[in-house]
Amino acid sequence: MPINITMPALSPTMEEGNLAKWLVKEGDKVGPGDVIAEIETDKATMEVEAVDEGTVAKLVVAAGTEGVKVNALIAILAGEGESVEDAAKGGGDAAPAPAEAPNAEAPKQEAEKPAAASDPAASLDKPIRDQNPATPSPAPATQSGERVFSSPLARRIAKDAGVDVAQISGSGPHGRVVKKDVEAAIASGTGKSPAASAAAPQAAAAPAAAPRGMSDDAVLKNFAEGSYELVKHDGMRKTIARRLQESKQTIPHFYVTVDCELDALLKLRSELNKSAPVKDDKPAYKLSVNDMVIKALALALRDVPNANVSWTDENMVMHKHSDVGVAVSIPGGLITPIIRSAELKTLSAISGEMKDLGKRAKDRKLKPEEYQGGTSSVSNMGMMGVKDFAAVINPPHATILAVGAGEQRAVVKDGALAVATVMSVTLSTDHRAVDGALGAELLAAFKGYIENPMGMLV
Repeated sequence: MPINITMPALSPTMEEGNLAKWLVKEGDKVGPGDVIAEIETDKATMEVEAVDEGTVAKLVVAAGTEGVKVNALIAILAGEGESVEDAAKGGGDAAPAPAEAPNAEAPKQEAEKPAAASDPAASLDKPIRDQNPATPSPAPATQSGERVFSSPLARRIAKDAGVDVAQISGSGPHGRVVKKDVEAAIASGTGKSPAASAAAPQAAAAPAAAPRGMSDDAVLKNFAEGSYELVKHDGMRKTIARRLQESKQTIPHFYVTVDCELDALLKLRSELNKSAPVKDDKPAYKLSVNDMVIKALALALRDVPNANVSWTDENMVMHKHSDVGVAVSIPGGLITPIIRSAELKTLSAISGEMKDLGKRAKDRKLKPEEYQGGTSSVSNMGMMGVKDFAAVINPPHATILAVGAGEQRAVVKDGALAVATVMSVTLSTDHRAVDGALGAELLAAFKGYIENPMGMLV
């Protein structure tokens, strides 16, 4: 009997992914644990392993296909003693292919509400949703009523450009219209929707107030032709834009700033690095200021447990450990790997874990559980020379610490001027969960560990 291979859900919130690469070809034999494909989510590229043993009879979805829905059929295996030809013909009783399902995001929101009501913590790893979700657009059809199969991404691009998908010939599996088909139609000027063309003069006369999502035409009319190039947003950029926009729209941000003297911390860091054991002619660890900032925040959250929380509509979620996310800049965006139970780990353990997570983040090789969730986070731009800034909270966190550069400043000590290395930090808080006084208490605890760093060693 044919064995169906479907698009796996690589995280609790994944609804679709890009089939980046097949690592097998039709006719190859595979067994449980064999890596057969690479799937791209919005933040990482992950390997998919075979669960069953068999021969690859058919690769249903081509490598490079975008927007493949979770549980959509992507390949068929022939079982033991079964011919590849029969398996290729007999498989396919899986969930609908990605293009056959309209955008499922809005219906899924309704399905998630009962779970959130019964278990407030269950929804914390899920991305926050649009407060006014748009009605899902139906799949396009030709004038004769025949359904046109197209990927959600292709439909969105076509809609923005005023292109009728029904007039485009698809090059995807089973003739489906995919992203490159729409882009080709836009470049050639074919497939323009009559309704879109008629509406263009009205759009040009619209008021100057910026809509929620401005079209290319609305923006580009202000620039001379040939003075720019268009670079398509990838999944990561779109996710960052959506989540941070919704964060600012739904979370009442409150900011608290303090200055911390770093001289004692820098001295201790130097001594610890000098005393690091040597292995294979390399020190076992090399602590950074950021490693010590992570530890200080984790201990502060432990000491002020009422600030180590997440907000839900029904309950305050009180976290038992300090799971500190650390913002890492990667090509095309930002990701926040998490140091779990950081308050229990040594500085050297945090340093080693952070180096590993940072490297794999830049390679987009993090697992979802390594960057989803967390209780707070650190965004450090001090190494870029930034003096101070305010960061945007990343739900489900209720706080995020923005760390500036350490610089020598004039300070007053015992009534006399002196020079000290000072670092400004700003705590952004979700005012629904962490009030101003509580945020100040958390920052005071953090400042105490930074200025008296020996407390982080005991």
